Amino acid sequence: MTTFDADGITLERVRENVWEIPREDGMRVPARVLASEALLEQISDDKTLQQLKNTAHLPGIRKYALCMPDGHQGYGFPVGGVAALDAEDGCISPGGVGYDINCGVRMMKTDLTYADVDGREEELVDALFANIPSGLGGGGVVESGIDTVESILDRGMEWALEEGYATPEDLAHCEDEGVRSDSDPAAVSQKAKDRGKNQIGSLGSGNHFLEVQRVTDVFREDAADAYGLSEDQIVVLIHCGSRGLGHQVCTDYLRKIEKRHGDLLARLPDKELAAAPAGSELAEEYYGAMCAAINFAWVNRQLVMHRTREVFERVFGREWEEMGMDLLYDVAHNIAKKEVHDVEGEDRELYVHRKGATRAFPAGHPEVPAAYREVGQPIIIPGSMGAGSFVLRGGEHSMTETFGSTAHGAGRVMSRTQAKKEFWGGDVRTDLRDQDRVYVKAQSGATVAEEAPGVYKDVDEVVRVSDALGIGDKVARTFPVCNIKG
Repeated sequence: MTTFDADGITLERVRENVWEIPREDGMRVPARVLASEALLEQISDDKTLQQLKNTAHLPGIRKYALCMPDGHQGYGFPVGGVAALDAEDGCISPGGVGYDINCGVRMMKTDLTYADVDGREEELVDALFANIPSGLGGGGVVESGIDTVESILDRGMEWALEEGYATPEDLAHCEDEGVRSDSDPAAVSQKAKDRGKNQIGSLGSGNHFLEVQRVTDVFREDAADAYGLSEDQIVVLIHCGSRGLGHQVCTDYLRKIEKRHGDLLARLPDKELAAAPAGSELAEEYYGAMCAAINFAWVNRQLVMHRTREVFERVFGREWEEMGMDLLYDVAHNIAKKEVHDVEGEDRELYVHRKGATRAFPAGHPEVPAAYREVGQPIIIPGSMGAGSFVLRGGEHSMTETFGSTAHGAGRVMSRTQAKKEFWGGDVRTDLRDQDRVYVKAQSGATVAEEAPGVYKDVDEVVRVSDALGIGDKVARTFPVCNIKG
């Protein structure tokens, strides 16, 4: 048997790209890492494997604690972590969702080709940066009061449709049609609402971005046709989440759970796994507040897309409808959802935690939008500014292997602090422009340094593993044209 050892943790090779940490020391299930040996070397460089082992201690966890190919150290769960906890006798963990609730990505198609933007990159990136709020703190596309925030928390994308910021097709091409009906705005604190009211329609900071891209490769013609993708096409990728509102929701409930369910916390190997038992008052409150923050994030990305359409209209002198600026798909990353999955031959309702992981439902699944049901749910996996991104489809083995999940991005190999020591933002920006013709604009050079291509794993290898395992199949590849960051 082939094994891999890292800091006292031994993984056994189950088959190619699948490694398992056997049950030990209070683990309720084994822990599995889906990675090539090259990716596993990087995954083992930080506390990812220990965090994955810790996750396997949670009450009600089923089958495995899972780490996707882009895994790296996070809060509580590793980023790239997937865990399905029984909704009847398990628990729900804010650390298994993360602070940026429904951090996610959406891709907007256009009928433009690279020739239409070639030579106009600087004009376009300047216009996008000037018109789309980014960076720390306030500033959004809409000015709002608490009543508006509460309506967004309750109704999600339905609010955006009613207010003229979305079309029915936008909702149809969003995960859950952009609305979590289990939301409970009353479970969201006043402080969280106050933090969110001035941030609706903004990118924020860190790894959040808006990127104009061109499609460089198509790998599966049938899926690409269904998605409306073709080589040399211009698309727009938007990556942001629930901003300060989601961060506050996570903070609020971590503190509440630590106080009220200290007995459960005392039995877990890490306090960052703080969890509320299924059926408890706090479990229901957190789930309602999290679903409300999910709705907020979907509206946030929708308003960023709305403003992007307006910018393209001004730059190219055409209505956005004439340019075919339609939403391909919006998919969430940091989320826990009640879903029914087969567990040892029995259908069970589970809290499926996807912490830096993407839902990846296969062809035929009833929750895949009707337009894509024959080929599978679109999956969008961003890479670095110098490596491009991928569009995948839900693979046929995703439901049995990963509770319908796959990776969410390239995954970091370097902390932000280390990145700023290794890279200089001005040099990164110049190199991208001169070598790759990628135009980048950000609030600071430090932001560019933190997001330099060298701080990320090889997205090609992450996607290769997903494709090889049949959990997310390659459809198309894109490459940056211009990028704005907070």
